[in-house]
Amino acid sequence: MPQTETQPPLRFTDLVAESLQDVEELFPWDLEELLAGNDPVLLLDVREPEEYRRMHIQGSINVPRGVLESACDYGYEETVPELVQARERTVVVVCRSGNRSALAAHTMKRMGYQDARSLKTGLRGWNDYELPLVDAAGQPVDIDEADDYFASRVRPEQLPPQA
Repeated sequence: MPQTETQPPLRFTDLVAESLQDVEELFPWDLEELLAGNDPVLLLDVREPEEYRRMHIQGSINVPRGVLESACDYGYEETVPELVQARERTVVVVCRSGNRSALAAHTMKRMGYQDARSLKTGLRGWNDYELPLVDAAGQPVDIDEADDYFASRVRPEQLPPQA
């Protein structure tokens, strides 16, 4: 939608809220139950590769948000065949807090994915619910280490100016 003089520019939170109008969110306990079921679920982590190497949900695949669209389609260097072939499967998208995953799931739905969902609260909430994370070697990550990793580190210059 083009901007008009009377409309302020959209913020990140506005884009996430728009995406969530057609994306189902799951809480960590819902995802745990879904993964324990018999239906094949593709778990897609859209964080950056270094974030994924530090800790992720075992069995997830990593496709950074920045290459998602080309990874979801054939004919590109970023193409991930397992992801392209998952259009009819349940795909649960995860990120750190649930925002990037909402945007990614929305994009995937626009690209024809029938059941793309987002993990509400992201891996932060997954860890808060004390569900397991593993590192790049497949070794369990300590919950306290994950708590520290997921703690907000917004610097003062990253905050909006005071009125």
